[in-house]
Amino acid sequence: MTTGVAARLDRVGTDGRYVVVPMDHGITLGAVTGLKDIESTIDAVTRGGADAVLTQKGIAPRVHPNLNGAGYVVHLNASTVVGPDANDKRMTGSVTSAIRVGADAVSLHLNVGSNHEREQIEALGALTDEAAEYGLPVLAMTYARGPDVDGDDPEVLGHAARLGEELGADLIKTGYSGDAESFEHVCESTRLPVLIAGGSPSGDLASLRDVRGAMDAGGAGVSMGRTIFQHDDPEKMARAVSLVVHDDASAEDALERSGLAVQA
Repeated sequence: MTTGVAARLDRVGTDGRYVVVPMDHGITLGAVTGLKDIESTIDAVTRGGADAVLTQKGIAPRVHPNLNGAGYVVHLNASTVVGPDANDKRMTGSVTSAIRVGADAVSLHLNVGSNHEREQIEALGALTDEAAEYGLPVLAMTYARGPDVDGDDPEVLGHAARLGEELGADLIKTGYSGDAESFEHVCESTRLPVLIAGGSPSGDLASLRDVRGAMDAGGAGVSMGRTIFQHDDPEKMARAVSLVVHDDASAEDALERSGLAVQA
């Protein structure tokens, strides 16, 4: 790892642990709840303890005034849910365009097992080469998604995580396998920090228990979007997740300390 990559990883994480809040869903889903007034949402989640936020490059002017010292990741591919194939992620920017808008890191989504896996592997390999020239970290979002893929299978998730390392990424984001015991295999499949995705919100306590399980399995944090930015109180939910990731709190303790109601 170069000095530049290490320095920039420190901007998007804290002591090797990461709470990243992706808010690039405006391309995929449109201006959903939490993204219309994205300025207020960014301000809230970073006040709550998020280490970094993630958007597409065009949103950068709305990001920087509201970061409260947090880091910024620019995402570089996308698709929409109204198009013919949501798994067909196409490039939306480059390392140099991300640097121009003030990124501390870049990210790319790759669907392992999809019909577009080959093109996305090529895209990630090229991106890590380009990013290395500038000392810019790469977050590889390597999901297990495809017509014959079980997205919760720890073997497939471990393969997806290892693929990101093999292609030169610095951080891995992937799905959670459902429990700490099975997720250990995913974390052991790579020497890179592994972050779990949030997916569709499933309730505060369930979400925080997933975070706790991932951390217990050797994970390094979360890249969790809708669970946080669509919460009724994004600041408190970001604080609760941060307490689990950075303070090793239990899910129940994090709910209480963040001011959220403890669920039965």
